[in-house]
Amino acid sequence: MTSETMSLTDVVARVIYAETKAVSLRLVEALASMIYNAANHQCENIKHVISDNNIFDSLNSESKRHNLLNVDKTDKGFQMCVRVTTRMLHGRLPDTSNKATLFHHDDDMPSWAVARGYVADVDGCLFYA
Repeated sequence: MTSETMSLTDVVARVIYAETKAVSLRLVEALASMIYNAANHQCENIKHVISDNNIFDSLNSESKRHNLLNVDKTDKGFQMCVRVTTRMLHGRLPDTSNKATLFHHDDDMPSWAVARGYVADVDGCLFYA
């Protein structure tokens, strides 16, 4: 694995951890699937999708999730995120988000979600295709 791939794995895993707190494997896999789907749907690379602070609240410095980006690499939840991210980046993660390309936490209701129906509800996150 190249250092660029390892770097991308680390960045994606940190965002997934910050957004999910690694509460369940099911949620981590669903968010990783959504990231993969969004990159394919928008004809963008994963680096572009994962850096979008309109999608990932944790990237905003004022977010309550922002500090979770600094998770220790030895954290077991983070290690799970790394394993799932690695599978996703190698195309070995089945889509568990029902082709979703967007998501939000169930304690938030972004304006774009008001007129849309979600396709998956996984452990505190709603996913939209």
